[in-house]
Amino acid sequence: MKRSILVLLTITFLSIDCLFAQENIIEQQLQEVDSLYREDQFYLGLTFHLLTDLPADVSQSGFSGGLHFGFIRDIPLNKRRNIAIGIGAGWSINTYGQDLLIEEGENGNSVFSSLNELDFDTNRFSTQMIEAPLEFRWRSSNATSYKFWRIYAGLRPGYIYYSKSTYKDADAKITVNNIPELDKFRLGTTLTFGYNTFNFHVYYNLTPMFKNANLEDVSVDMSVFKVGLMFYIL
Repeated sequence: MKRSILVLLTITFLSIDCLFAQENIIEQQLQEVDSLYREDQFYLGLTFHLLTDLPADVSQSGFSGGLHFGFIRDIPLNKRRNIAIGIGAGWSINTYGQDLLIEEGENGNSVFSSLNELDFDTNRFSTQMIEAPLEFRWRSSNATSYKFWRIYAGLRPGYIYYSKSTYKDADAKITVNNIPELDKFRLGTTLTFGYNTFNFHVYYNLTPMFKNANLEDVSVDMSVFKVGLMFYIL
């Protein structure tokens, strides 16, 4: 009986000792992981576009949306590594549906006119753009959890390298490539917030879409507000 009790006590103490040893190893591993922990990640965004500051005779019509993809390098700023700066590079394709007709004019300039109250099948312009996201980041993450709350706010400079306007009705089709009045250098503010994979994303242009563009002597100061979802992939 005494021998059985002694064996049981020995096994118990060995188990406790092994448990503490495992906890020390896990804690040491977490510390090692923490020293390297960062949120380097790819992003994929889908947005719906709301056009703002339109001339009085122009309105949004049809679908306006965008697809955004890129990579952001995470630079932690504190010991816990939940506050960081994000710097990245990305690509964006956007389509804008409205009733502002864009045609080729003389001397390489474009002619803008309103399609308000006219029948047409399609009228939209689209852009392709490279971007350089810059974000200030807060999250509730740690070294072993990939499900956490996040709030990312920042600026998103961009450059439009391709643009196209397409108009189509029952009798004609008008296409204009590389619209000269389009302001190729873009700058917008961004805010992304959410939990885990699904995050709400908003973007607002700080500069008008066109420069030196007029509709019957009225400046075309169109801007865009983007609302959608952003997905992050480690």
